Amino acid sequence: MTNDDVRRTVLIDAEELRSLVSAGREVCVLDVRWALGRTDGAAQHRLGHVPGAVFVDLDTELAAPATTRDGRHPLPVVGDLQVAARRWGVRAGVPVVAYDAVGGMSAARAWWLLRWCGVSDVRLLDGGLGAWVAAGGVLEGGDVTPEPGDVVLHAGGLEVLGLDDVAGVAAEVQQDRRARVPAGSVLLDARAGERFRGEVEPIDPRAGHIPGALSAPTAENLDGDGRFLAPEALRARFARLGAVPGARVAVYCGSGVTAAHEVAALASVGVEAALYAGSWSQWSADPGRPVATGA
Repeated sequence: MTNDDVRRTVLIDAEELRSLVSAGREVCVLDVRWALGRTDGAAQHRLGHVPGAVFVDLDTELAAPATTRDGRHPLPVVGDLQVAARRWGVRAGVPVVAYDAVGGMSAARAWWLLRWCGVSDVRLLDGGLGAWVAAGGVLEGGDVTPEPGDVVLHAGGLEVLGLDDVAGVAAEVQQDRRARVPAGSVLLDARAGERFRGEVEPIDPRAGHIPGALSAPTAENLDGDGRFLAPEALRARFARLGAVPGARVAVYCGSGVTAAHEVAALASVGVEAALYAGSWSQWSADPGRPVATGA
């Protein structure tokens, strides 16, 4: 499989999606507009969306209720996710495309969850809604209620880490560094650099990062137009961090949302990565877990 073939298993460009929609091909399009601190995703959807796209509520459909123990966006119960996916119209054998207006950083949560639950043909719209409009795609307004889907979901398609699992990865990373040997494990923090360093913490209990983690902000996966960097640029970026094929790579963020984008970016260049779903919101709420600050 070529580099482009690998990338196409994760991403779809606006021109290809336009061709599918124009030809009347069956495709399930999900609008996952969401941003931390905003609750107007559904209103934005009603004002204009890719024709046929169904609005997906990240807080209520792509996550279980927040708890101090599990974090701000715990993974949903698979049965609940299946009910939601059928509401979206997800059907066996029908490709799924997820998009947002922030370069895929919220849509990637839907991508990851569906892949985790065994839906293989699901991709992110590269560049999101902006790329669709730039490619000449029209928008339609109002709500969309599709024919109910029939998808059957089973967890286990992608690796997910719990609190103790990621603590073990962090310990391996630190042990390799102390021994001055090539790292067999890599732990990436996908939050903004200032949150990693502990300079600010707008929402979670403590500032800083998991000891042993490396800063790898999700936003740096994208170019100025909100599209994923070219494969060679992404590959070089992750290689500098030790995230290469064959390494044990784990990723976390604030609550397991933007880290899914990093998992997708890694997958687009052939690197498998595990998601620490509880992420910093879970780790920082446990007073028994160590916290590091600085670069």
